[in-house]
Amino acid sequence: MKLTFLGHAAWLLEENHTSLIFDPFLTGNPLASKTPDEVQPQYILLTHAHGDHLGDTIDIARKNDSLVVTTHEIAEMLSQEGVKTHSLHIGGKFPFDFGFVKAVEALHGSGIPGGHAVGFVVKFFDRFIYHSGDTGLFGDMKIIGEQYPLDIALLPIGGNYTMDIEDAAIAASWLNAKTVIPMHYNTFDLIKADPHAFVTLCNKIAPTSKVEVLKPSQNYTL
Repeated sequence: MKLTFLGHAAWLLEENHTSLIFDPFLTGNPLASKTPDEVQPQYILLTHAHGDHLGDTIDIARKNDSLVVTTHEIAEMLSQEGVKTHSLHIGGKFPFDFGFVKAVEALHGSGIPGGHAVGFVVKFFDRFIYHSGDTGLFGDMKIIGEQYPLDIALLPIGGNYTMDIEDAAIAASWLNAKTVIPMHYNTFDLIKADPHAFVTLCNKIAPTSKVEVLKPSQNYTL
């Protein structure tokens, strides 16, 4: 199973001829490692509709007949653009051919009126991946860590709009994932952060988790 960092909060997950992409902000992303034409996912998981997460969702979904899994209000918006969708809400879980997707809380705006932002716990074949989306620290991360044997947790560290390094390290200690990978930093000046400072802090307060720092285009093999 291969997880590839596409830049910012975008990730490509691949196994058994199945591919899933999170938050495909590629066009206009100064750190993007692929163009929309270079990805052909069957599934797109969209945490919220801010431009740096919605990104190329519509274009990619139309070209590849991808199914977009997101919250109900965003799914309705995308359906009007001719995109196939499956709507979930916080606490909702649904089975797919590869396993399941569960929507979990995220402390953030949705990007559209009346909506919600979410994170996702994904069982992708025999692995568990948590993509937090844009979020602040919240106590129920402890429950996520207790409920699921996370193989990977993808956490923002850039601050300003999301958790910073200190809060993300606390999140890592609660989630107890085997591997933690930082995201959502250094794309813009407002979210500059040193990922190696995050590694150092996690080694102190979340020593059971291995921290991997990936550059855009690098992949991690599970």
